[in-house]
Amino acid sequence: MSNAPHFDIDVASFWTDPYPALARMRKEAPIAFVPQLGSTVFTRRDDIFSQEKRIDVFSSHQPAGLMNTLMGHNMMRKDGEAHMAERAAMFPSVSPRTVRDTWSRQFQAHADRILDELAPAGRADLCKAFALPLSAECLKDVTGLTNMRFADMDAWSQAMIDGIANYTGNKQVEARCHAATAGIDAAIDDMIPMVTRHPNTSILSVLLAAGMPMSSIRANIKLAISGGQNEPRDAIAGTVWALLTHPEQLALVREGKGEGKGDGKPTWLDVFEEYARWIAPIGMSPRRVAKHWSYGGVDFEPDDRVFFMFGSANRDEACFANPDDFDVTRDTRKSIAFGAGPHYCAGAFASRAMVADVALPSVFARLKGLRLDESEPVRIGGWAFRGLLNLPVRWDVS
Repeated sequence: MSNAPHFDIDVASFWTDPYPALARMRKEAPIAFVPQLGSTVFTRRDDIFSQEKRIDVFSSHQPAGLMNTLMGHNMMRKDGEAHMAERAAMFPSVSPRTVRDTWSRQFQAHADRILDELAPAGRADLCKAFALPLSAECLKDVTGLTNMRFADMDAWSQAMIDGIANYTGNKQVEARCHAATAGIDAAIDDMIPMVTRHPNTSILSVLLAAGMPMSSIRANIKLAISGGQNEPRDAIAGTVWALLTHPEQLALVREGKGEGKGDGKPTWLDVFEEYARWIAPIGMSPRRVAKHWSYGGVDFEPDDRVFFMFGSANRDEACFANPDDFDVTRDTRKSIAFGAGPHYCAGAFASRAMVADVALPSVFARLKGLRLDESEPVRIGGWAFRGLLNLPVRWDVS
């Protein structure tokens, strides 16, 4: 175990709002052992930015880790050449060109269809009625599992997310995760003959064409589902909520015609990037210490567990002025919401397109007078993965 100073947290309070405790850690113990999490956590942005790249020390390869044991050995839990080989095999399905030429058009078609059905209602929980089905329908296309129901895509993604964040060992959470992975395996088996006969740009199709072992294909599709559903879903709902609770920021983006990145004329992409900084959907990335190492006055021992707290890094006072404020004119280039090293999110281009190019402009264009439904409070939670649990809204129906 590392000799990092101990920092105790209340787990329930940390799930509800981790930012006060993270701010204290950044100030008092930026590298600290948190007994309740059984891990040494990094909380400052520059420490995480530099050390995440040290894969010789802070390894993603975690044979006994929850992701490996529950979902299979995917590229996120590999380093070096093994990681890059699988990342390269997947790249044709999520490259900027594929997103531009194929997925963006399909994403927009899904958004238009969902909003056509939703608009006459005048009120909804936008998490369940828009963010969830849009993210799931888009992910069905990208993964190639178009035989799934969007509700299953979301439920199975959440079950895996809960499973790999189940550091307290809850058996019911583990059982739901196993049921989800079994369902995904069955969906993969069902689609293999179709994409073999009719190849496309989906992850399943390109990985089969690359000759990747079936166990790795299954593991990497589960990886894509675990992150590719809940993160865009939470970002869509969360960003809409952030704009509705900061109307002056919404006015800026509606008026903005600039290039973005801090020019005072924000784009929808600036809005998305700022939300992902302010409330990072992926709040943490785990690592295993591979060798003896000293950094920041802390000695690390092999097999220590380390958490890089992206949610804390993105509110680091040393890098962002007034970091607790949601400010769409902010220069977010120091944000590490998508990671910083070789494990930078492979789906980042698709996520930006889904949220910034399609979801946000479509929602605010189609749902006139969009506003929070004050009859029900908005709930938000999580620290390893953080997002809205509901988003009750109303809009004008002509």
